[in-house]
Amino acid sequence: MLLSNSPAATGQVLAPSRRTRFPTPCPPAGATPAATAQAEAAVLPGGLRAESLPRHVAVVMDGNARWARARGLPSAAGHEAGRRALEEMVRLSRAWGVRALTAFAFSHENWSRPKVEVDFLMRLFERVIQDSVAEFLREGIRLRVIGDTSRLPVSLQKTAREAEEATRDNSQLDLTLAISYSGRRDIVQACRKLAEKVRSKQLRPEDIDESLFADELETSPAGEFPYPDLLIRTSGELRLSNFLLWQSAYAELFFTDTLWPDFGEADYLEALVSFQSRDRRFGVRKS
Repeated sequence: MLLSNSPAATGQVLAPSRRTRFPTPCPPAGATPAATAQAEAAVLPGGLRAESLPRHVAVVMDGNARWARARGLPSAAGHEAGRRALEEMVRLSRAWGVRALTAFAFSHENWSRPKVEVDFLMRLFERVIQDSVAEFLREGIRLRVIGDTSRLPVSLQKTAREAEEATRDNSQLDLTLAISYSGRRDIVQACRKLAEKVRSKQLRPEDIDESLFADELETSPAGEFPYPDLLIRTSGELRLSNFLLWQSAYAELFFTDTLWPDFGEADYLEALVSFQSRDRRFGVRKS
Protein backbone atom coordinates (compact mmCIF):
# COMPACT_ATOMS: atom_id res chain seq x y z
CA MET A 1 0.00 0.00 0.00
CA LEU A 2 1.08 3.60 -0.22
CA LEU A 3 1.46 3.51 3.55
CA SER A 4 3.56 0.47 4.36
CA ASN A 5 5.04 -0.66 7.67
CA SER A 6 7.50 2.17 8.02
CA PRO A 7 8.99 4.85 10.27
CA ALA A 8 7.22 8.21 10.26
CA ALA A 9 7.42 10.12 7.02
CA THR A 10 9.04 13.49 7.15
CA GLY A 11 7.23 16.67 6.32
CA GLN A 12 9.59 17.27 3.40
CA VAL A 13 7.79 18.47 0.30
CA LEU A 14 9.10 16.82 -2.83
CA ALA A 15 8.85 18.00 -6.40
CA PRO A 16 5.64 16.85 -8.06
CA SER A 17 5.98 13.69 -10.09
CA ARG A 18 5.74 13.80 -13.84
CA ARG A 19 2.29 13.71 -15.36
CA THR A 20 1.49 10.44 -17.04
CA ARG A 21 0.42 10.58 -20.67
CA PHE A 22 -2.05 7.82 -21.44
CA PRO A 23 -2.20 6.21 -24.89
CA THR A 24 -5.53 5.80 -26.63
CA PRO A 25 -5.50 2.21 -27.86
CA CYS A 26 -9.23 1.64 -28.18
CA PRO A 27 -10.76 1.89 -31.65
CA PRO A 28 -13.40 4.54 -32.27
CA ALA A 29 -17.10 3.82 -31.79
CA GLY A 30 -18.52 1.78 -34.63
CA ALA A 31 -15.25 0.03 -35.44
CA THR A 32 -15.59 -3.43 -37.00
CA PRO A 33 -14.60 -6.56 -35.02
CA ALA A 34 -11.59 -6.93 -37.31
CA ALA A 35 -10.48 -3.38 -36.54
CA THR A 36 -11.00 -4.00 -32.83
CA ALA A 37 -8.90 -7.17 -32.95
CA GLN A 38 -6.20 -5.34 -34.88
CA ALA A 39 -6.12 -2.53 -32.32
CA GLU A 40 -5.86 -5.04 -29.47
CA ALA A 41 -3.05 -6.91 -31.19
CA ALA A 42 -1.19 -3.66 -31.73
CA VAL A 43 -1.08 -2.72 -28.06
CA LEU A 44 -0.77 -6.08 -26.27
CA PRO A 45 2.79 -7.21 -25.57
CA GLY A 46 3.90 -10.69 -26.43
CA GLY A 47 2.57 -13.39 -24.15
CA LEU A 48 -0.79 -11.73 -23.48
CA ARG A 49 -4.06 -12.85 -25.04
CA ALA A 50 -6.87 -10.33 -25.11
CA GLU A 51 -9.56 -12.95 -24.61
CA SER A 52 -8.10 -14.21 -21.32
CA LEU A 53 -6.99 -11.00 -19.63
CA PRO A 54 -8.36 -10.40 -16.14
CA ARG A 55 -11.21 -7.92 -16.32
CA HIS A 56 -10.55 -6.62 -12.81
CA VAL A 57 -7.12 -6.37 -11.19
CA ALA A 58 -6.62 -5.45 -7.53
CA VAL A 59 -3.27 -4.52 -6.03
CA VAL A 60 -1.89 -4.18 -2.52
CA MET A 61 0.82 -1.56 -2.99
CA ASP A 62 3.46 -2.35 -0.37
CA GLY A 63 7.11 -1.51 0.13
CA ASN A 64 7.40 2.26 -0.30
CA ALA A 65 9.20 2.89 2.99
CA ARG A 66 11.61 -0.01 2.52
CA TRP A 67 12.39 1.25 -0.98
CA ALA A 68 13.19 4.70 0.42
CA ARG A 69 15.16 3.36 3.37
CA ALA A 70 17.35 1.24 1.09
CA ARG A 71 18.31 4.47 -0.74
CA GLY A 72 18.85 6.58 2.36
CA LEU A 73 15.76 8.65 1.57
CA PRO A 74 12.84 9.72 3.76
CA SER A 75 9.67 7.65 3.62
CA ALA A 76 7.97 10.51 1.81
CA ALA A 77 10.24 9.88 -1.18
CA GLY A 78 9.08 6.26 -1.25
CA HIS A 79 5.44 7.31 -1.28
CA GLU A 80 6.10 9.74 -4.14
CA ALA A 81 7.82 6.95 -6.06
CA GLY A 82 4.85 4.73 -5.27
CA ARG A 83 2.59 7.33 -6.83
CA ARG A 84 4.52 7.08 -10.09
CA ALA A 85 4.24 3.27 -10.01
CA LEU A 86 0.47 3.58 -9.66
CA GLU A 87 0.31 6.05 -12.57
CA GLU A 88 2.20 3.53 -14.70
CA MET A 89 -0.11 0.69 -13.71
CA VAL A 90 -3.15 2.79 -14.60
CA ARG A 91 -1.58 3.62 -17.97
CA LEU A 92 -0.82 -0.02 -18.73
CA SER A 93 -4.23 -1.24 -17.58
CA ARG A 94 -5.92 1.28 -19.86
CA ALA A 95 -3.65 0.39 -22.77
CA TRP A 96 -3.92 -3.39 -22.43
CA GLY A 97 -7.69 -3.59 -21.96
CA VAL A 98 -8.04 -4.32 -18.24
CA ARG A 99 -11.47 -2.94 -17.38
CA ALA A 100 -11.15 -2.29 -13.63
CA LEU A 101 -8.26 -1.58 -11.28
CA THR A 102 -8.60 -1.35 -7.50
CA ALA A 103 -5.60 -0.08 -5.53
CA PHE A 104 -5.21 -0.42 -1.75
CA ALA A 105 -3.81 2.98 -0.86
CA PHE A 106 -4.38 3.27 2.90
CA SER A 107 -5.81 0.72 5.31
CA HIS A 108 -8.27 1.59 8.05
CA GLU A 109 -5.77 0.29 10.61
CA ASN A 110 -3.13 2.78 9.50
CA TRP A 111 -4.80 5.68 11.29
CA SER A 112 -2.73 4.56 14.29
CA ARG A 113 0.46 5.52 12.43
CA PRO A 114 2.39 8.69 13.36
CA LYS A 115 0.37 11.79 12.54
CA VAL A 116 3.11 13.36 10.41
CA GLU A 117 3.09 10.33 8.12
CA VAL A 118 -0.69 10.16 7.89
CA ASP A 119 -0.96 13.89 7.19
CA PHE A 120 1.61 13.62 4.40
CA LEU A 121 -0.31 10.79 2.77
CA MET A 122 -3.63 12.60 2.98
CA ARG A 123 -2.07 15.57 1.18
CA LEU A 124 -0.52 13.23 -1.38
CA PHE A 125 -3.85 11.52 -2.09
CA GLU A 126 -5.55 14.87 -2.59
CA ARG A 127 -2.81 16.05 -4.94
CA VAL A 128 -2.87 12.80 -6.92
CA ILE A 129 -6.61 13.09 -7.49
CA GLN A 130 -6.48 16.78 -8.38
CA ASP A 131 -3.60 16.27 -10.81
CA SER A 132 -5.27 13.32 -12.53
CA VAL A 133 -8.84 14.45 -13.22
CA ALA A 134 -8.12 16.14 -16.56
CA GLU A 135 -6.20 13.06 -17.73
CA PHE A 136 -9.01 10.77 -16.62
CA LEU A 137 -11.53 12.82 -18.57
CA ARG A 138 -9.44 12.61 -21.74
CA GLU A 139 -8.83 8.88 -21.39
CA GLY A 140 -12.25 7.74 -20.24
CA ILE A 141 -11.18 6.66 -16.76
CA ARG A 142 -13.80 6.60 -14.03
CA LEU A 143 -12.57 7.23 -10.48
CA ARG A 144 -14.14 5.95 -7.28
CA VAL A 145 -12.91 6.18 -3.70
CA ILE A 146 -14.03 3.54 -1.19
CA GLY A 147 -13.40 3.16 2.53
CA ASP A 148 -14.36 5.04 5.68
CA THR A 149 -14.27 8.42 3.97
CA SER A 150 -15.74 10.13 7.06
CA ARG A 151 -12.26 9.97 8.60
CA LEU A 152 -10.56 11.69 5.68
CA PRO A 153 -9.75 15.42 5.79
CA VAL A 154 -12.69 17.52 4.60
CA SER A 155 -10.70 18.87 1.66
CA LEU A 156 -9.83 15.32 0.50
CA GLN A 157 -13.47 14.26 0.82
CA LYS A 158 -14.50 17.21 -1.34
CA THR A 159 -11.80 16.55 -3.94
CA ALA A 160 -12.78 12.87 -4.15
CA ARG A 161 -16.50 13.66 -4.53
CA GLU A 162 -15.85 16.20 -7.27
CA ALA A 163 -13.55 13.81 -9.16
CA GLU A 164 -16.08 10.98 -8.89
CA GLU A 165 -18.83 13.23 -10.22
CA ALA A 166 -16.67 14.57 -13.05
CA THR A 167 -15.67 11.09 -14.25
CA ARG A 168 -18.87 9.16 -13.51
CA ASP A 169 -19.79 8.64 -17.19
CA ASN A 170 -16.36 7.36 -18.24
CA SER A 171 -16.19 3.71 -19.22
CA GLN A 172 -12.74 2.75 -20.52
CA LEU A 173 -11.30 1.90 -17.09
CA ASP A 174 -12.85 1.86 -13.61
CA LEU A 175 -10.17 3.01 -11.15
CA THR A 176 -10.98 2.53 -7.47
CA LEU A 177 -8.76 3.89 -4.70
CA ALA A 178 -9.29 2.18 -1.35
CA ILE A 179 -8.45 4.83 1.26
CA SER A 180 -9.18 4.15 4.95
CA TYR A 181 -10.50 0.79 3.77
CA SER A 182 -11.02 -2.40 5.79
CA GLY A 183 -12.40 -5.61 4.34
CA ARG A 184 -13.82 -6.63 7.72
CA ARG A 185 -15.45 -3.24 8.21
CA ASP A 186 -16.92 -3.48 4.71
CA ILE A 187 -18.56 -6.81 5.62
CA VAL A 188 -19.84 -5.45 8.95
CA GLN A 189 -21.37 -2.35 7.41
CA ALA A 190 -23.10 -4.52 4.79
CA CYS A 191 -24.55 -6.67 7.59
CA ARG A 192 -25.80 -3.56 9.39
CA LYS A 193 -27.54 -2.28 6.25
CA LEU A 194 -29.28 -5.61 5.74
CA ALA A 195 -30.24 -5.79 9.43
CA GLU A 196 -31.79 -2.34 9.18
CA LYS A 197 -33.79 -3.40 6.12
CA VAL A 198 -35.05 -6.43 8.03
CA ARG A 199 -35.91 -4.29 11.06
CA SER A 200 -37.89 -1.87 8.89
CA LYS A 201 -39.60 -4.82 7.16
CA GLN A 202 -38.17 -3.97 3.75
CA LEU A 203 -36.62 -7.42 3.68
CA ARG A 204 -37.19 -10.85 5.21
CA PRO A 205 -34.19 -12.70 6.70
CA GLU A 206 -34.84 -15.67 4.43
CA ASP A 207 -34.55 -13.38 1.38
CA ILE A 208 -30.91 -12.57 2.11
CA ASP A 209 -28.51 -14.30 -0.26
CA GLU A 210 -25.02 -13.67 -1.58
CA SER A 211 -26.28 -11.34 -4.26
CA LEU A 212 -28.19 -9.10 -1.83
CA PHE A 213 -25.22 -9.09 0.53
CA ALA A 214 -22.82 -8.11 -2.25
CA ASP A 215 -25.12 -5.24 -3.18
CA GLU A 216 -24.41 -3.65 0.21
CA LEU A 217 -20.61 -3.82 -0.06
CA GLU A 218 -18.67 -0.67 -0.89
CA THR A 219 -17.62 -2.18 -4.20
CA SER A 220 -21.23 -2.73 -5.35
CA PRO A 221 -21.32 0.37 -7.63
CA ALA A 222 -18.45 -1.15 -9.63
CA GLY A 223 -20.99 -2.35 -12.18
CA GLU A 224 -19.93 -5.28 -14.34
CA PHE A 225 -16.69 -5.95 -12.48
CA PRO A 226 -17.21 -5.88 -8.67
CA TYR A 227 -14.89 -8.82 -7.99
CA PRO A 228 -11.17 -8.92 -8.80
CA ASP A 229 -10.03 -11.71 -11.09
CA LEU A 230 -6.40 -11.13 -10.12
CA LEU A 231 -5.03 -9.74 -6.86
CA ILE A 232 -1.37 -8.67 -6.81
CA ARG A 233 0.67 -8.03 -3.67
CA THR A 234 4.15 -6.55 -3.79
CA SER A 235 7.16 -6.54 -1.41
CA GLY A 236 7.28 -10.25 -0.55
CA GLU A 237 4.44 -10.28 1.98
CA LEU A 238 2.11 -13.28 1.61
CA ARG A 239 -1.20 -12.00 2.99
CA LEU A 240 -4.24 -9.94 1.98
CA SER A 241 -4.01 -7.50 4.91
CA ASN A 242 -7.78 -7.06 5.25
CA PHE A 243 -8.28 -6.05 1.60
CA LEU A 244 -11.41 -7.04 -0.37
CA LEU A 245 -11.96 -10.14 1.76
CA TRP A 246 -15.42 -11.03 0.43
CA GLN A 247 -14.74 -9.84 -3.09
CA SER A 248 -11.52 -11.85 -3.48
CA ALA A 249 -13.03 -15.24 -2.68
CA TYR A 250 -12.14 -16.60 -6.14
CA ALA A 251 -9.43 -14.16 -7.17
CA GLU A 252 -6.16 -15.56 -8.43
CA LEU A 253 -3.33 -14.38 -6.17
CA PHE A 254 0.08 -13.20 -7.38
CA PHE A 255 2.85 -12.36 -4.90
CA THR A 256 6.10 -10.71 -5.87
CA ASP A 257 9.21 -9.68 -3.93
CA THR A 258 9.39 -6.44 -5.94
CA LEU A 259 8.85 -3.35 -3.82
CA TRP A 260 5.94 -1.26 -5.03
CA PRO A 261 7.95 1.73 -6.38
CA ASP A 262 9.93 -0.71 -8.56
CA PHE A 263 6.82 -2.49 -9.86
CA GLY A 264 6.76 -1.69 -13.57
CA GLU A 265 5.73 -3.03 -16.94
CA ALA A 266 7.77 -6.23 -16.76
CA ASP A 267 6.34 -7.08 -13.32
CA TYR A 268 2.77 -6.38 -14.40
CA LEU A 269 3.26 -8.45 -17.52
CA GLU A 270 4.60 -11.33 -15.41
CA ALA A 271 1.50 -11.18 -13.20
CA LEU A 272 -0.87 -11.15 -16.17
CA VAL A 273 0.93 -14.02 -17.94
CA SER A 274 0.77 -16.00 -14.69
CA PHE A 275 -2.97 -15.31 -14.48
CA GLN A 276 -3.49 -16.56 -17.99
CA SER A 277 -1.81 -19.85 -17.11
CA ARG A 278 -4.19 -20.54 -14.20
CA ASP A 279 -7.03 -23.05 -14.32
CA ARG A 280 -9.88 -21.05 -12.79
CA ARG A 281 -12.56 -23.34 -11.31
CA PHE A 282 -14.33 -20.97 -8.88
CA GLY A 283 -14.42 -23.53 -6.10
CA VAL A 284 -15.31 -26.55 -8.26
CA ARG A 285 -12.95 -29.44 -7.64
CA LYS A 286 -11.36 -31.34 -10.49
CA SER A 287 -13.04 -34.68 -11.09
